[in-house]
Amino acid sequence: MAELHIDRDRLVDWASQAIGVPSFTGSEEAMAELMRETFLGMGLQVQWQQVEDGRANVLGTRPGTEAGPSLMFNGHMDTSYSGREPWLAHVPGFQPAAFVEDGRLYGLGISNMKGALACYVEALRALADAGVRLRGDVLIAAVAGEIEKTQHGDAQGAEYRGYAAGSRHLVSHGGVADMCILGEPTESKVVLGHFGALWLRLSTKGPFIHTAFSEGRREQNSILRMQEVLAAVLEWIPRWEDDPANAYRGAKAIVNVGAVQGGFGWRVSRTPHRTDLFLDIRVPPTKQMTTARTQVLDLVRGLAERFPDHGIEGEVYVTAPGAEISEDHALVGALDAAHAEVFGAPPERDVTRWFSDASVLTRYGVATVNYGTSSGLLDTAKGENLEIDGLVKTAEVYARAAMKVCGVA
Repeated sequence: MAELHIDRDRLVDWASQAIGVPSFTGSEEAMAELMRETFLGMGLQVQWQQVEDGRANVLGTRPGTEAGPSLMFNGHMDTSYSGREPWLAHVPGFQPAAFVEDGRLYGLGISNMKGALACYVEALRALADAGVRLRGDVLIAAVAGEIEKTQHGDAQGAEYRGYAAGSRHLVSHGGVADMCILGEPTESKVVLGHFGALWLRLSTKGPFIHTAFSEGRREQNSILRMQEVLAAVLEWIPRWEDDPANAYRGAKAIVNVGAVQGGFGWRVSRTPHRTDLFLDIRVPPTKQMTTARTQVLDLVRGLAERFPDHGIEGEVYVTAPGAEISEDHALVGALDAAHAEVFGAPPERDVTRWFSDASVLTRYGVATVNYGTSSGLLDTAKGENLEIDGLVKTAEVYARAAMKVCGVA
């Protein structure tokens, strides 16, 4: 096998450039321009995909010498935060300005997932430096809109269009390959599958009346009615989480009570006419979303029967399926071998309950593995960060996996 050299300084320099380009969900185009400039400088074929105004995907392709198996590296450009949030504005690692400390690279988006994009770029540069020619194509897809969020109610606009918005555009506009490595932060474990998500809104209703005339009608207040409904939901959650049909590879499903909205803070002189409860219900990749939807709406019907005066309604407004890949898939074997060559031992396996663009890719026939480095838990004092040694090793794993999947000419 060719001698590969990962240029640590070059990797850190490019990753630092990427951190310095703000790319909050809905505003990824400047980052896309950096990707395009980088791909052109590497001699890749470049496809610009305008997803919508202000946001684009960029697909860079290193053509193979023949019709060998093709491999895509996929990574989202949007960051989980903008850095302007009041609770993050003082944290240096959540700002678009890179810095290195104690062997770690800090900055907005480095963990999720500009570090992976940097590893993809460096992996292909290392292959070029070593003069390695591959039989199959290698693609890097830098996509918009992956972060788990969606438009709802008054929250409208591009900044709320996540949940694989970019990768859905990608695969329907030519961005496909035989298989894909998705470098989400996995602690260098091979993730063979992850859960999907179903989001549910539950509502209660009540009369909209002035405080002065509410005496004797407190029990009709939609917020207080929701208190009863929430108690019933908390009874139901363990049944979902403990159901063997909702488990996957030893991991249980999980439900989060994500938000409650009711009334008007600027007009508490009125009783709230409606209160909403929002649930994030994780669904194993082995369960069809249509089945999960039916089961969740059964919960809604049951609550409406139990509390007939509460005006209960339910709405499923996100259905983002999970993804999985077979243990014996060639891509898994290639990653196992590449990881062992770099780290000296085979990688561990994992199942995650977060969503990734593997959901869309696998449904388009692109077998996908999540595998990447990670900082572990975020440093709440300093913000997002990754160990530089981990980035260097991950980039080498990616380069070696590409040689194994695509074949050396």
